[in-house]
Amino acid sequence: MNLNEQARQFLIRGALISDEADIRAEKLTGGISSDIWRVDADGRSFVLKQALPELRVSQHWEAPLSRNDNEVNWIREVADICPAAVPRVLYSEPGANMFAMEFLEGATWKEKLLQGDVDINFASEVGEALGKIHQSTANVKRVAAQFAVPETFDALRVEPYIKATAKAHPDVAEPLLRLAEETLSAVQALVHGDVSPKNILVGPAGPVLLDAECAWYGEPAFDLAFCLNHLLLKCLVRRDKCEDYLAAFEVLHTTYLKQVDWEPAETIERRTARLLPALFLARIDGKSPVEYVTAEDDKARVRQTALPYIQVSPTHLSEFRNSWVRNLKND
Repeated sequence: MNLNEQARQFLIRGALISDEADIRAEKLTGGISSDIWRVDADGRSFVLKQALPELRVSQHWEAPLSRNDNEVNWIREVADICPAAVPRVLYSEPGANMFAMEFLEGATWKEKLLQGDVDINFASEVGEALGKIHQSTANVKRVAAQFAVPETFDALRVEPYIKATAKAHPDVAEPLLRLAEETLSAVQALVHGDVSPKNILVGPAGPVLLDAECAWYGEPAFDLAFCLNHLLLKCLVRRDKCEDYLAAFEVLHTTYLKQVDWEPAETIERRTARLLPALFLARIDGKSPVEYVTAEDDKARVRQTALPYIQVSPTHLSEFRNSWVRNLKND
């Protein structure tokens, strides 16, 4: 596949390719918000990422193209905190809506989890890295000013997940919309916004966090809830590994909470526990449902678990986890 001329000139300006370079570009799978290519040229391999104005989902979903700049800024910020947890940015231009970064070999955590390979130590490393990023940026005015982009976070996360789910479930619309408003008004730490196992590479030195397009200075509990959500949902795919997924759920949030020093750990756990049922329901009835939950009885089980806790929020993550386990056993 050939790159378009705009991308080619961008790479020439970045000295990543020469004018005469013989380029091999392979479009990578999995991106709904960006075109992502692996580029091989002049004896090197790297990734070129370009934001799309409209995401590839069944419902209409637009997002600001400035999120490419946002992602680059997040990578550079985190590189000073956890250098092994991010890829290196090779070239970027403000407003170009594309950037180049190093190509890293390896499987994603999602691939590992769906294969039944549940590494509890890796889950702990994810919790530690996430907690360290939040702790290092909590209440830092410089970072808050740089990532003051609630409109991007609303377009990419709050509207398609929480607000869209409120439209699908009028009976719980009021608490969901209140949660959306309170989440967007938070100003606490640098948030990745898409800490999903599909965006976590299993690197040789631990987890590498990818796809920080949604980065925003706001509610750190969102990152924790977003990741924990996926560990619970995986129980529907591999029932034989459910105990392992639950163990990963436990160790990830326990390790994360040990990093929390900017506020009482029980306070952020309470907000995480409030977000979790909303995000759980959103992956069934929001704009971006998970592709591996298709059976109607499984969807009903998700709704049965989530809806009561949207009306009356849990105070501890164990409450929601235990309710999910009970519903899984009621086959």
